[in-house]
Amino acid sequence: MSTGRSLLSRLLIGAVIWTITITVVVHLASVTLIRHFEVHMSALHFILLGLVGTGLLLAALVLVRSGLSPLHELRARLADLRAGRTRRIEGQHPSEVQPLVEDLNAMLEDRERRVARAQAKAGDLAHGLKTPLALLALEADKLRTGGHEAQATAIHEQIERMRGQIDHHLAQARAAAAGASPDTRCALRESAEALARTMLKLHAVRPVAIDVRVPPERVVRVQRQDLDEMLGNLMDNAARWAASCVVIDAAAAEGHVAVTVDDDGPGIAAGLRESMLRRGVRADETQPGSGLGLAIVGDVAEMYGGAVELGDSPLGGLRVTLRLPG
Repeated sequence: MSTGRSLLSRLLIGAVIWTITITVVVHLASVTLIRHFEVHMSALHFILLGLVGTGLLLAALVLVRSGLSPLHELRARLADLRAGRTRRIEGQHPSEVQPLVEDLNAMLEDRERRVARAQAKAGDLAHGLKTPLALLALEADKLRTGGHEAQATAIHEQIERMRGQIDHHLAQARAAAAGASPDTRCALRESAEALARTMLKLHAVRPVAIDVRVPPERVVRVQRQDLDEMLGNLMDNAARWAASCVVIDAAAAEGHVAVTVDDDGPGIAAGLRESMLRRGVRADETQPGSGLGLAIVGDVAEMYGGAVELGDSPLGGLRVTLRLPG
C-alpha cells in the first residue's frame, strides 16, 4: 500500500516552485528594464538577482516552518492526552485546525458519558444478582444441614462461578471507565502493603512471609479498586502455593511498570502457563475456586493497555509479571 507524500514535503516543494517563479519574474523584469533604458548588465546585477532569490527561498522556508508549528503543537497536546496528563485538547489553534480539535473534544466527552452509563448499568446488574446468589447460598447450606451434601456442593460451585463472572464483568466496566479518565494515578506500594496485611491474615494458618519491595515513588495509571483486584488475585495465588515466602517488586520498563509477584512454591510447567490465563482453568482442580482469577487479571490489565506474563521465579516457584501503564 503506497503512502502519500507528507505535508512538509508538499509545502517545501511549493515553496521552492514559488521562489523559482518569483526569481524568474524578477529576472525578466530586470532584463526588460535594462533593455528599455539601454543599461549594460554587469556582474553586480547577477549578484543582486541571486541574493534576491536566496532571500526569497529562506523567507519561504521560515514561513513553512512557522505554518507547521500549530500541527506540531497539536501533536504534543495529543501526546499529553494519551499519556494521561490532560483530559482535553487545550489551547488556541488556527482556524483550519480548530474544528478538528472541537470534534475530538466532543468525541471524548461523548465517550465519557457512554462509559459512565455502561458502568452504572453493570453495577446495577451486579447488585441485583448478588442478593439472589446469597439466598441460593443459604438454601444450599440448608441442604447440607439436611444431609444432602452432594447437592449443596454442586450449588455452591455454581454460585462461585456466577460470582466470578460478576466480578469479571464489573472489573471490565471499571477498567473501561478508567480508560476514559486519563488522569487516574495510583500508588503501587500503598496498595501492595495493604494487600500484604490482608493476605497474612487470610493465610495465617501457614507461615508465609510477604515481602513488599516496591519503591515508594512507583505509580501506575490504574484505578485503586482495579489495582487491588489484580494485585490481590496474584498475591493470593502466590501465598496459597508458596512454601515460605512471596516477594512483590516493581520497576519501570519502556513507559510501563512491570510488577512482579514471586513465590517459592512448586511453580507451573512451561507448557501449561498459557492455558492458565484462560477462564475456568485451575492449576489444581481439587482446590476451591472458579478458575477466573488469572483471567480476570489479564482482562483488566488489557483494558488498561497492559498484560500478564507467567515465568520462572528466582525463588524457585512461579513469577507473575503484571505490566501496567506508568
